[in-house]
Amino acid sequence: MSPDERSSRAKLGVNAETLKPKPVSASATTLAQLMEPADANPMGNVHGGVIMKLVDQAAAAASIRHSGRICVTVAVDRIDFFAPVHVGDLLVLKAAVNYTHRTSMEAGVRIEAQTLHTGEVRHAGSALVIFVALDDQCRPTPVPPILPETEDEKIRFKQAELRYRHRKELREKERALRSHS
Repeated sequence: MSPDERSSRAKLGVNAETLKPKPVSASATTLAQLMEPADANPMGNVHGGVIMKLVDQAAAAASIRHSGRICVTVAVDRIDFFAPVHVGDLLVLKAAVNYTHRTSMEAGVRIEAQTLHTGEVRHAGSALVIFVALDDQCRPTPVPPILPETEDEKIRFKQAELRYRHRKELREKERALRSHS
């Protein structure tokens, strides 16, 4: 960060060290949508891309709730599909922030499909999406630290921290390879 950026952030009172930690529960977001024929292939299975768009929306809402800022998707770490979602299912996405760094956040999303006439709920997938919070000039801005409270939240935090370090190491190795070519 340049001295000018530090100065302007100091004037605004924005400092990663002074932001009050927020519990994971403050970012918890649930998005539900009925799956319709336009969302599916001719066999009645919902397209993965339709689900991915809704995952991004749910994860963005969780990230915005946590940071109090507009957030942009910078990466999809992973998305795994475990069971099909069909036309007529209620797709329920449960999102929350797992981990924060200085300006970035990892949001986890649990994807569930409910067969409405039977009430059966299937774990249809899981996703991890990385966001960066933006200030009013559309520059990355610090986010509050996340405060995991439950054992599950603490485990997800540690797993996310490990993924953050691995992504950083991989980027550094890839940069080194490009500089040697």
